[in-house]
Amino acid sequence: MTRRVVLYIDSLKTGGAERVTLLLARWLVETGWQATVLTRHGASRDFYPVPAGVQRALEPADPIWLRRFGPLGFPLRILRLRAWLRRHQPDLVLGMTTLPAIKLLLAVRGLACPAIVSERNFPPLKRPSWPWRLLRRLTYPWAQLHLVQTEATGHWLAQHLRARPQLCLPNPVAWPLPRFAPDPDPIAWLVRRNVGADQQVLLAVGTKSHQKGFDRLVAMFGLLVQRHPAVHLVILGLDQELYHGVDQQAQLRRLLPQASHRLHFPGRVGNVQDWYERADMFLLPSRYEGFPNVLLEAMASGCCCVSSDCPQGPAELIRDGVDGRLLANGATPETWAELVSELLEDSGQRLRFGDAALEVRQRFSEERLRRCFMHGVAQLVGDD
Repeated sequence: MTRRVVLYIDSLKTGGAERVTLLLARWLVETGWQATVLTRHGASRDFYPVPAGVQRALEPADPIWLRRFGPLGFPLRILRLRAWLRRHQPDLVLGMTTLPAIKLLLAVRGLACPAIVSERNFPPLKRPSWPWRLLRRLTYPWAQLHLVQTEATGHWLAQHLRARPQLCLPNPVAWPLPRFAPDPDPIAWLVRRNVGADQQVLLAVGTKSHQKGFDRLVAMFGLLVQRHPAVHLVILGLDQELYHGVDQQAQLRRLLPQASHRLHFPGRVGNVQDWYERADMFLLPSRYEGFPNVLLEAMASGCCCVSSDCPQGPAELIRDGVDGRLLANGATPETWAELVSELLEDSGQRLRFGDAALEVRQRFSEERLRRCFMHGVAQLVGDD
């Protein structure tokens, strides 16, 4: 009899958690499961294509009368989610990111259905509001398995939320990287913005400007252009939509009035590998991470990478001075500019770091981590 699994996440917008959700769903389908990805938001927010064989479902929308209750309608929403799950009778559920995980644990409480949950950032540095913190403290011990990306995250969850048992599952890298629309050619796109194919390009990728430290990056770039007046900075992932009421592109441009023409925002792209290959260097000045997919992919593409040594993840990917460079999380823009300038002037060093970085394709191979995940699932449902 085919086993059924439901993977629950807020939406399939661009982001690491969304990519990994679809990857786990594909692994389960390839192993004989019937996998359904359940989201709160509809397909209008989708960025990633749903893999073949994976079903897509939408959480029932609130009727008008329920919307009037606002937060007080939360228990009724949980009951509606519970009713949906009882109709579909999954053998396993998996909640991705904090809020969907909490809702799922509440909805399956008392049902004969094991639950896996997965935090996707280092919890003390991305704290939900206090009601969600209380609910997380209550519900996380109920999960039958916690997927954690780093040992430090697992230790924090175990110590503060009694989140056990755990499976440490870093994000895998699939090579070559998947590609889908939109897929603008980076060379042609930049030429149209007066960036020649021979000009040096720095690349950053992310959708959350504050977390990724893009303000730090722009401050560094403002210093760098004084020494390298022909260099350009490209930031993928930030579009012109408001993020929590903020125009992130405009906010960053205001930080660089004297050289904003050297700051470029192609938006969200489905051919990120092409952009890694066009870049002379990849920069990740994040304040915090869970496990940075973009850094892993940049290294797999052979980029020379420089990252902040923030909690958590970059230090588990980059071996400082071997396959990239790590800077202290509190490093000043001057320190960043000095190191980036040194690397821009030394193509041999960039090439050595990029060549050494390719080893992540083996260290974080999809096949190895797929076996690890499926073994954990098999133990949970009694198939091992």
